[in-house]
Amino acid sequence: MDTRVVYEMIAVPAGRVMLSDRRTQRSWSVEVAPYRLGAFPVTQALYARVTGLRPSSADGDQLPVEGVSWWDAVRFCNALSRHEGLTPAYALHAGGEDVAWDPAADGYRLPTEAEWEHGCRAGTPGPRYGPLDEIAWYRDNAQERVHDVGGKRPNPWGLHDMLGNVWDWCWDVYDAEAYGTYRVLRGGGWFDEHWSCRASVRRRSHPGYQVDDVGFRLARTPAGGSAGRS
Repeated sequence: MDTRVVYEMIAVPAGRVMLSDRRTQRSWSVEVAPYRLGAFPVTQALYARVTGLRPSSADGDQLPVEGVSWWDAVRFCNALSRHEGLTPAYALHAGGEDVAWDPAADGYRLPTEAEWEHGCRAGTPGPRYGPLDEIAWYRDNAQERVHDVGGKRPNPWGLHDMLGNVWDWCWDVYDAEAYGTYRVLRGGGWFDEHWSCRASVRRRSHPGYQVDDVGFRLARTPAGGSAGRS
């Protein structure tokens, strides 16, 4: 009996992305190696199949899972990797307060924020890969609720919901000196104004934070590859 979980992933080519932060007025360039990125955010059905849990406020198999912390997302990555016979990307240390990432592991993981932005832009030069109402659920069109994944037009590389619907947790620490262990969130959500739904927008939150407009999507490093870090 085949028990593998179906999760569609898109092969993303190598490239270079310029990240920026409005708060500090800082910009920095990152080389991104080839990787694979989920075509959709992780759904409630997939999350429940792997963990047996349904943490979301809304209810629907094809809705993106939300109400999940960064730690929940990391643990899910490892659980799905083990389910698929892959090498887990993360080593969680005793007490659950620290985690190490093996960039060479072939298991599921969170994208770096450089990978996330490179995938979101998909070679397009502007703040968005299309007209916002065509590509994203956000405050002006979402009726104050989350929507099924894939309901809006994907970007040129076939990635859906990169902007709007739910924010995506990324691997990176936002700014260790100023915010400690806070992690990066990208993409904007269903309750956000249009200015938050742009490829360059960075948000931060405590890794234990859970709310109804934050979810995640998965990444993987190709066999024999090594992911770049931002």
